[in-house]
Amino acid sequence: MRPLRPFNFNTSAELFPAAIRKKKRAGFTYRRFGTAAEAVQFAMEQLPTDSLNGAYLQVEEARFDQNGIRSLYESEAFPLPRRPKPAQTAEADADAA
Repeated sequence: MRPLRPFNFNTSAELFPAAIRKKKRAGFTYRRFGTAAEAVQFAMEQLPTDSLNGAYLQVEEARFDQNGIRSLYESEAFPLPRRPKPAQTAEADADAA
């Protein structure tokens, strides 16, 4: 088995959010990004959970589902700053006090 090549976060990417069936008008549709890093960040930080569940990211010939997008976001190689999780913010405030 050959090793996987490193993921290039600088490659352009397309994000296909899942349609929200409960709402008449879905707020998010197909979107193209200059870099995969921007697409991953948008998916994890701005897409509603309903749209992320069932969404996929297309980078060149590779597709990433919700779990793949989350793995890319949580990877050490992710180049953009991540939004702090609410629990981390509360812990940081408690530590500072």
